[in-house]
Amino acid sequence: HVQLVESGGGSVQTGGSLRLSCITSGIHERHTCLGWFRQAPGKEREGVATLDTNGAIFYADSVKGRFTISRDSAKQTLYLQMDNLRPEDNATYYCAHEYLCTAVQGFYPYSDYGQGTQVTVS
Repeated sequence: HVQLVESGGGSVQTGGSLRLSCITSGIHERHTCLGWFRQAPGKEREGVATLDTNGAIFYADSVKGRFTISRDSAKQTLYLQMDNLRPEDNATYYCAHEYLCTAVQGFYPYSDYGQGTQVTVS
């Protein structure tokens, strides 16, 4: 049973930074992806960044050069470092997991999501 628990959201001013964390458990398979999605009010959920077990990474164009995804396997934790935040980054951010996935496939609905953490940029 996969569990994903996010933390690190909050309120920042435009240009500020936040680091999201996601503690994972129950992931034992190989060839999986761990990523971040977000959903703003009135909009569909969209992919932000993802990485696979081979270390490949894929970013949404809107966050390239500003966001960095990383993973600490020993701590079973996924991170999203968000720099130069903009008002359009306002959203609830979700940690996500997918089976039999490679990052180059891009974004599509994943199998598992956390409860989400709110990011507000003003």
